[in-house]
Amino acid sequence: MTAPLLQVTDLRTYFFTDQGVARAVDGVSFSVTPGETVALVGESGCGKTVTSLSILGLVPDPPGRILDGSSIRLRGEELVGASEERLRRLRGNEVAMIFQEPMASLNPVFTVGEQISEPLRLHLGMSKRAARERAVALLNEVGIPEPAHRFDEYPHQLSGGMRQRVMVAIAIACEPALLIADEPTTALDVTIQAQILELLAQLREHRGMAVLLITHDLGVVAEVADRVVVMYAGQVAETGTATEVFGFPSHPYTEGLLASIPRADRSGERLRPIPGVVPAPNDWPAGCRFADRCRYAWERGAAEAPPLLELETGRGEERAARCWLVAEPARRHPPIVAETEQ
Repeated sequence: MTAPLLQVTDLRTYFFTDQGVARAVDGVSFSVTPGETVALVGESGCGKTVTSLSILGLVPDPPGRILDGSSIRLRGEELVGASEERLRRLRGNEVAMIFQEPMASLNPVFTVGEQISEPLRLHLGMSKRAARERAVALLNEVGIPEPAHRFDEYPHQLSGGMRQRVMVAIAIACEPALLIADEPTTALDVTIQAQILELLAQLREHRGMAVLLITHDLGVVAEVADRVVVMYAGQVAETGTATEVFGFPSHPYTEGLLASIPRADRSGERLRPIPGVVPAPNDWPAGCRFADRCRYAWERGAAEAPPLLELETGRGEERAARCWLVAEPARRHPPIVAETEQ
């Protein structure tokens, strides 16, 4: 097997606040191999973005802290506890991130060209002229027309789709081994979303970089991901290949996410939302964290927290789900997602 590029093991990122300890990420483990796209999916507040910020060493301390025993390894190098100087060298160079909102992430007082040139000069030691030439080439690579002209424009002069492309250009400037994309299509119309996803797929193929995609959009996941890590309440609820997770969901939360997707071939039908809300991170339940919202719940789940249990698929795929239904499958009624696949 290919050695992981990124290996996250038992990651616990807590926030110590006046309202108590918020266990935003509470024992998360997953890996990303070179050239692979792994999707972290789940509702808002499940810990996806905090996981990505933990990888980059960007969790504000205080109030946040990565607990002892957590491990984040990039090409075998431990990042938890690494010096700020070392992390600065890695960010943008070995691992880069596309943040959710480009208008908030781009500096409004610098041209987009200056912001693309900065990592080239900082990490690669390029001259101002060489960095400009490379930045113009990057703008062209990400599909921005008239790149030499756009180099000297400010973020407010570009459309939302173009600003997102600029964010992609900044992220790939130093050809990182790992690209973290945090909701890269948020607030974009459907056409632009498709263009950005196609761009990321092309960059991954041409550059061989791995992608950690953070999203709540399962349509995006189905289109681009190799493997899926479903998160709920700060933990991994289910993991497996995209084909396995979409075709044979094992956790009731995953079933609920898939069943809640609107379908064009079922007009007039009511949507099937998951009842209830995600519990607060400073008050996680003692048992299964999904028990209050689960259609299969019984006494064991409320009293005893399930571990991440491996699944026997018979298809040679690595699969696991944090649910007692794995151990007691007879308690599962016909899954609601099965109706949507007919």
